[in-house]
Amino acid sequence: MYICLEGIDGSGKSTQIKYLKEWLINLGHEVEDIVEPTDSEIGKLIRKILQDPNAESKNTQKILALLFAADRLQIKEKKEKIEKINKIGKIGKEEEKSKIIISDRSFYSSLVYQDPKDWILTLNKFVKIPDLVLLLDIDVEIAISRCFTNDTFENEKFLKNVREKYLELGEKPNFKIINANNGENMVARDIKKAVAPLIGVCSDNIL
Repeated sequence: MYICLEGIDGSGKSTQIKYLKEWLINLGHEVEDIVEPTDSEIGKLIRKILQDPNAESKNTQKILALLFAADRLQIKEKKEKIEKINKIGKIGKEEEKSKIIISDRSFYSSLVYQDPKDWILTLNKFVKIPDLVLLLDIDVEIAISRCFTNDTFENEKFLKNVREKYLELGEKPNFKIINANNGENMVARDIKKAVAPLIGVCSDNIL
């Protein structure tokens, strides 16, 4: 199973992935967590460009889109290896679902952060679609107050536009919008309730 957490910078994805991973492991699942950009040489280059004052320019946006697509190919290879391992020696379908991948961002991030949309879709047409996307929706002002990096994208005007694009994506059937303005424990509870039906857990028992 492939679960992805999306949201603007400062929405709390890293914290919630930690809580979700711990909960799933306690339920007996094997969990692999990944983050975009990765720690590969491509990922390091992406992080460097994100701190460039010209990162919002159209040309730089296209460069970032290409680099993110390349970085995802490495993630895709990792996912395919995990899926292959899951199937070796397995008997029932429930066993095949025991390995869960949690990703901090996916190609959906490129759809809201980079342009143009059609080109982004073409670049990422071979990536794996998440079974569930947890969109952590948060007020931009709160999100910015949580940001401590020098990324050019962490400004109010830009992030408001990104948030609007995210909410449009939130209408897709594999998306679940989570109110990230709440305290982190309440957000963690809402995430568990969204994931529970996919792993055969009764959401009514989650407090």
